[in-house]
Amino acid sequence: MRLLDEITAIRGIGGKTAQIFGRAGIVTVEDLLQYFPRSYEECGPPVPIASLSGTKTAVVCGTLCSEPKVRRAGKIQIVETAIRDESGSLRVSWFNMPYLRNSLQTGQRYILKGKVEANRFGLTLEQPVLYTPDRYAPLVGRLQPVYSLTAGMTLRMVGKAVKEALDSLPELPEYLPERFRRAYQLAEYNYALRTIHFPPDKTELTFARKRLVFDEFFLFILAVRYLRDANKEQPNGCRIRAAKEVEDFLARLPFALTGAQRRAYEEILADLTGPKRMNRLVQGDVGSGKTIVALAALLQMAHNGWQGVLMAPTEVLARQHFETVTGYLRRENLPFHTELLTGAMTAKEKREALERIVSHKADIIVGTHAVIQEKVRFARLGLVITDEQHRFGVRQREILSEKGEESADTSPHVLVMSATPIPRTLAIILYGDLDISVIDEKPANRLPIKNCVIGAGRRKKAYEFIVNEVKSGRQAYVICPMVEDGGRIEGENVRDYAARLAEELPPAIVIGTLHGRMKPAEKTRIMEDFSQGRIQVLVSTTVVEVGVDVPNATVMMVENAERFGLAQLHQLRGRIGRGEHQSYCIFINGSDAEKNRRLEILNRSNDGFAIAAEDLKLRGPGDLFGLRQSGLLDFALGDIYTDAGILREASQAADALLAEDYALEKEEHKPLKRRLMRYREEKLERLSL
Repeated sequence: MRLLDEITAIRGIGGKTAQIFGRAGIVTVEDLLQYFPRSYEECGPPVPIASLSGTKTAVVCGTLCSEPKVRRAGKIQIVETAIRDESGSLRVSWFNMPYLRNSLQTGQRYILKGKVEANRFGLTLEQPVLYTPDRYAPLVGRLQPVYSLTAGMTLRMVGKAVKEALDSLPELPEYLPERFRRAYQLAEYNYALRTIHFPPDKTELTFARKRLVFDEFFLFILAVRYLRDANKEQPNGCRIRAAKEVEDFLARLPFALTGAQRRAYEEILADLTGPKRMNRLVQGDVGSGKTIVALAALLQMAHNGWQGVLMAPTEVLARQHFETVTGYLRRENLPFHTELLTGAMTAKEKREALERIVSHKADIIVGTHAVIQEKVRFARLGLVITDEQHRFGVRQREILSEKGEESADTSPHVLVMSATPIPRTLAIILYGDLDISVIDEKPANRLPIKNCVIGAGRRKKAYEFIVNEVKSGRQAYVICPMVEDGGRIEGENVRDYAARLAEELPPAIVIGTLHGRMKPAEKTRIMEDFSQGRIQVLVSTTVVEVGVDVPNATVMMVENAERFGLAQLHQLRGRIGRGEHQSYCIFINGSDAEKNRRLEILNRSNDGFAIAAEDLKLRGPGDLFGLRQSGLLDFALGDIYTDAGILREASQAADALLAEDYALEKEEHKPLKRRLMRYREEKLERLSL
């Protein structure tokens, strides 16, 4: 068996199972081994039912003492039963699992692991995983890997396939020079790969994980360094003269640019008019006004006879940008045409749009990934802007920047925008191929968001607050950490939560659900319904952290907020506070701890860069046993906050290596060179930063 063999080479995996794995992006043996656990769980011994309290995960052992029944709550089917031990009994329920009624046996002894909730029925064990006592006994005290699952997948299926692959593969070649492993105390690759899936204990897991995280950062940084060097000396083939008309446009705006906006714009203008091609990142906090700076850059190019592209990560956000740009042009009576290009357009609409783009009837093009498709040709492309840069792959922006005229001397300028509040020291490492501008001021007309951190016991008060805001004509987001609860990790989840919320809120309030596993068209429809007010409360995963502006949304409630990193919570909070009404963010601390230091920092501050700096101080290796913390930078294992120290070490190692052997021609570096070439071909295109 080889790494690049299809997954069917693994014993026990046939065509049907391969299709199930394929839905999770697992096609080859290597894909499977790189499908790392999302978290780990320590299985503890069962506790007496009488000792339970609400809002915590518990393991109980007892006898099923009532016949399972199914009741309906709207479209949700709820299986209900009860379990009893020597100390008392406990109500048990499962959402949307009606088949359990036929498999559960009254009088049978089970071990159940799930979350205990206090509701109008008393204490209820919700959505627990069932074990027989014999099956649970070997798990006590051991770390169990928890994988992300798609329909048809089970934890047992993934674990069994990974073990079979590791046992069948020959030892994989070590490509990291031994002196680097010694210098940075890194595990051998084969050991690290096996241990990340099947760790004997936390100490060995931490050691293995460090090696794999180092590899992720090291390969990425090397690839970015080469990109930077390739771009560094490119001449400005799209050089312009500063158009006074843009200054006149900015002067007529109903608001004045902040000092930070003005500084970023002038840095961009210096690039556009200077001798070298622009490769610049504008890093601005949520709500800091990056869009108007981008529009000013697009207008500079248009006044000089060049086309500009603004690429957004979602259909909804692309359409919003299109309407914003079109509105400004119409209001100022500017002689430029804006074109929208998205995947949802009909074939005829796309064909007509492409004709206007290639004939230069379109000056500013706004779109999604559709703008980098092969069929898209530009007449005179001078500027490429990608919004929410952490949602696009490095290679994607390179593809777009290559869509200028045939000559390399006329490659368009590249401007990328990110609302990810990364400390500057880390941003310089991660965006090593880009110059950086920072917008660190908020427009003066924004009302600061009011924050509060509460325990799960005050959730009903939060519901009452949401109801009052909805009655006043406002809307609310409710954020959950997971799509569905596999029963293996504590946390609210979208489907079950929406079912419970429907029972708590008045029937007249329309509740919608949104998560990353929905099809793009369905996500777009839900967000449009929310933005148009047809949905009053949207229960969602973090998929909304990059989304359409809904000025009427004034409440953001985050369940299990302790499981998110501060950077991501701040990004989520940026969805509100965008209108004239006062906005409120409610963080539910679902842990047993009375206070959570991270949440208290967020409670006190709305400054994303200050929060990021504090987040960096607080992070530590212990975080790796929970959910991924940042959620913003799409490495498979690494987290730039938790693993900031490893990131810096990888950067030092990359710089030292390139200074010594830039072309990686030395014999000891050739395995690394081969690995890096594969990485650039296969991974860099997919890695989103």
